[in-house]
Amino acid sequence: MSPPMGDSHKRFLQTMMSNGIISASRAAALHKHCCETHGAHYVADRLEDFINIINAHLQSLFMHIRKGMSEDDGLEYYALVNVTETDITRMASDYADNELELFRKTMDLIADSESGSASSTDILNCADSLQTKKLKKKETEHVLNKFVQDKWLNEKDGEYTLSVRCIVEMEQYMRTIYQDLIKVCHVCHNIALQCQMCENPICGIKVHLPCVARYFRARSDPRCPECSDFWPHEIPEILHSQSQSSQNLPSSSRESTGPTPSRRSRRS
Repeated sequence: MSPPMGDSHKRFLQTMMSNGIISASRAAALHKHCCETHGAHYVADRLEDFINIINAHLQSLFMHIRKGMSEDDGLEYYALVNVTETDITRMASDYADNELELFRKTMDLIADSESGSASSTDILNCADSLQTKKLKKKETEHVLNKFVQDKWLNEKDGEYTLSVRCIVEMEQYMRTIYQDLIKVCHVCHNIALQCQMCENPICGIKVHLPCVARYFRARSDPRCPECSDFWPHEIPEILHSQSQSSQNLPSSSRESTGPTPSRRSRRS
């Protein structure tokens, strides 16, 4: 039998429910805050055990707190996800049919792109060919803003990418629908959209940009980790848009949760 959830676990879960997704550093700070607030035993490196107790009690509700990595900056996040379904229909309660169709088409564009992104122009063009109900330009822009605000998409300079929340929650859907288009990162084994690819046609492995930066950091002669061919791409710098260290929680329970899109190098 799973250990019971204490008030510290319940407080942590309430914050996850109100935010949907939080950075790993803020999850660590929240763990400490919840334990200290409710007088629970706190061990700094036992966050996973703490979350596992919550997940055991979420099983019957078909919910789960999962960890995922942001493709933009390589930082880790925790997301509260619905595990009852493995496709996009889980969003149905929040969006109209034509909005869901627009999101599917946006995902198609991103999965089929070389950059792991879709331009606002291409998405707007899709809105003219929706089968459910066409969206006008202003309506499409409003829906895209909503997707960003709800942390399903990230946007920078008119380019849209899938957020870490989307990748974590839609992972099984993406692996099934886009099995011929997407691969996993050779280094971290998560879905790789914003990445670089080995140019050896027999190899062709993909590596996330943050994983590329870390893997080749101390290598003066970059070689593919699989086939050892020369890695011809520009090695990106390790970018940290936020500190990895634990931070004090703000006085309110609201948190800054979305990964910040960062500069991306060219992907082949």
